[in-house]
Amino acid sequence: MIILIHVIIALSSIAVASFVYFKPSIKRLAVSYMFIIGTVGSGTFLLLSSPGNLLKSCLVGLLYLTVVSIVTIASHMRLKNFARQEIEK
Repeated sequence: MIILIHVIIALSSIAVASFVYFKPSIKRLAVSYMFIIGTVGSGTFLLLSSPGNLLKSCLVGLLYLTVVSIVTIASHMRLKNFARQEIEK
């Protein structure tokens, strides 16, 4: 059951991060961060509860974290640029 919750949180995290990229805001970035924390937390729990697939789990987790981090950083930069443009007007 926890693996289903973990997968739902991870897929939601990717969807939220993608949405935030196109419509950045501070609140949306905070929601994206919370989904990332939830995914890493549930993944850590799964890893500790069944360490059999340690290498595969870690590689998939690192890939997820890399992709979501890149999108989130890009969203943060876009928001910063939008704010800078508003100040310059």
